[in-house]
Amino acid sequence: MDNQQPIIIRVADHLDTHYAKRITDEMESSAKARGTGIAKRSPEYVAAKMLEGKAVIALTHTGQWVGFCYIEAWGHDQFVANSGLVVAPEFRKSGIAKQIKRRIFDLSREKYPHAKIFGLTTGLAVMKINSELGYEPVTYSELTDDEEFWAGCKSCTNYDILMSKERKICMCTAMLYDPADHYEPEETAADFKQHSKLYERFMKIKQGNLLSLFRKKENSGNSGGSTLKSLFSVFFH
Repeated sequence: MDNQQPIIIRVADHLDTHYAKRITDEMESSAKARGTGIAKRSPEYVAAKMLEGKAVIALTHTGQWVGFCYIEAWGHDQFVANSGLVVAPEFRKSGIAKQIKRRIFDLSREKYPHAKIFGLTTGLAVMKINSELGYEPVTYSELTDDEEFWAGCKSCTNYDILMSKERKICMCTAMLYDPADHYEPEETAADFKQHSKLYERFMKIKQGNLLSLFRKKENSGNSGGSTLKSLFSVFFH
């Protein structure tokens, strides 16, 4: 299979729901191959994420499925997880996973700008990508306490370990992106733009007034015109 063909990575929509079964099948087989578990999702669940605009899909220009990832919100939208990252076998090790992770991360920030974004993973490649996005390793206690999230781990082969450790540790590494640690005042760019416009307007008015005065001096034949002209040249050049 030619994995060098152009790949389109975009927010999934209703036209992509027919890929749901292919995606969930690949999620399950990938987990088995790694010898780890995942929070198992049905094709209907994945399709619902597409309809909600909370998923990213990668396709070739001919419509071949390449990869996928979706958003889950927990704890009254205080926490967000980018879940179910999967890439078709023939397109792995091509950098597609990183591109999908970046797009789903950006989509999460757009939809939930104040939420903490977290993930549980056993994959070194995913950990590396997360680190590049600004995630940091954390203890499980820093993740959501939403019971529904943890219930999703029941289908994982390591669930007994998780529960025996009172949900404090397991085989997965917990990673968290906290927007508070990457805070940039929203008004900074807007204020700078506004100040620039005001300054530009002020300079145009000042230039216009000075030019008007200069012309009056020129028309009156005042000898001070040459001096004013020099000042005008220095000030505006």
